[in-house]
Amino acid sequence: MLTRKQHELLMFIHERMKEAGIPPSFDEMKEALDLASKSGIHRLITALEERGFIRRLPNRARALEVLRLPDSMAPGLAPQRAKFSPSVIEGSLGRRPEPARGPVAGNDDVGSAVSIPVMGRIAAGVPIEAIQHKTHSISVPPEMIMGGEHYALEVKGDSMIEAGIFDGDTVIIRNANTANPGEIVVALVDEEEATLKRFRRKGASIALEAANPAYETRIFGPDRVKVQGKLVGLIRRY
Repeated sequence: MLTRKQHELLMFIHERMKEAGIPPSFDEMKEALDLASKSGIHRLITALEERGFIRRLPNRARALEVLRLPDSMAPGLAPQRAKFSPSVIEGSLGRRPEPARGPVAGNDDVGSAVSIPVMGRIAAGVPIEAIQHKTHSISVPPEMIMGGEHYALEVKGDSMIEAGIFDGDTVIIRNANTANPGEIVVALVDEEEATLKRFRRKGASIALEAANPAYETRIFGPDRVKVQGKLVGLIRRY
């Protein structure tokens, strides 16, 4: 599944090639998607290439080729909407579903466990490009997910170590689009980057605060950040 920005870029390239016979320039793509820099376009192009939608041709200017369009664009097919699909970091593809291993605080009753989807990896560090993809499922104690929809994310990075969240941990997230100051959230930045950070407000702006002095607090306008969920639990494997 493509993010909105990835879909917009793919369709822009496709339409421009139909009209002009050549792909648009990176400057044209940046302006069409209203991005601040061409680095965002590079990330989107790489993501589309990895997913098999486009191909970069060597030793040619504007060397892009559209290989396929999303399935929802096929004649007679309407886009399918999932009940809930957060935008998160790409996870380990192709793994079989497996139950969580290792101790989970406050739960010894494996039979009462509830299965929730693992939606890939979340960057506890510098945000990385976001996608929407379920990788597998894990089992968690029911008291950890009381009320609302939940999903899990595998943590990559060390920016939240002083909050007790380490690289390789699995965090349990309750779906939410608002947060109170001080809560740890999954934040989607500019519709294309996802990160796990502590939510703060700085006047009219939003601050995403790390729990590691090696990382700076990042400040964004309120229209640039969307809360995708709030941390409610953690699983660590030994």
